[in-house]
Amino acid sequence: MNKNSEVFLATFNRIEKELKSLLIHKKEVGFSKAVKILRNSNAIVKQYSDDLLEFAELRNAIIHNKTDATFAIAEPHDSIVESIMKIEKELTQPRRVINVFSRKVYTFQQDDTMESLLNVIREKQFTKFPIYRGNEFQGLITQKGITNWLAHHVNDSNKMMESFLEDVLKYEKDGNYKFISGDSSVYEAVEVFKEQLGKGIRLEALLITSHGKTTEKLAGIITNWDIMKVNA
Repeated sequence: MNKNSEVFLATFNRIEKELKSLLIHKKEVGFSKAVKILRNSNAIVKQYSDDLLEFAELRNAIIHNKTDATFAIAEPHDSIVESIMKIEKELTQPRRVINVFSRKVYTFQQDDTMESLLNVIREKQFTKFPIYRGNEFQGLITQKGITNWLAHHVNDSNKMMESFLEDVLKYEKDGNYKFISGDSSVYEAVEVFKEQLGKGIRLEALLITSHGKTTEKLAGIITNWDIMKVNA
């Protein structure tokens, strides 16, 4: 059998073993059935379900069309081998959001002024800011909320910079953020954005903490722009 076939089949078998380990009560089902079951609950399997089902067809073609023990008629292209190996790694060593999106998050207190926030925007080019009252999370200020607030205060330009962020927060849409556990996979984060969009809600950011709780220290932030670059 040619090298690509050997690598493909070995990788396929490892993926099949991994999929069956994820099934609780149906470990005897075939590869394709396992994919169809798991894509309903596993974000990584869902992301690659079409590829995995195509791999199952190719695997069958290789196995059933071998002319002997060493030669396969359906020989996978290099790109296919690279793809299946990449997916195996995603399944067995998933990228965690804490490792990919951990960063310093600039937070403010609700009684901080608009001037202090605008200074950070100017210096750091950030546009999403968690707001707290002491240690209690209050909400997320974004460029959209700032724009809405400015539109309602065009006649108060002399006092704008002294305004408290508590007032700006009132102009944000409810539900423009969610918290996520740092141990979540990157594709779980992708699914959160997709699920909310399916409900007509556009998330501005996912806020990362150890266990996805609002009371925990922020460890990072995932914006919708970050999500767009996941598969880039």
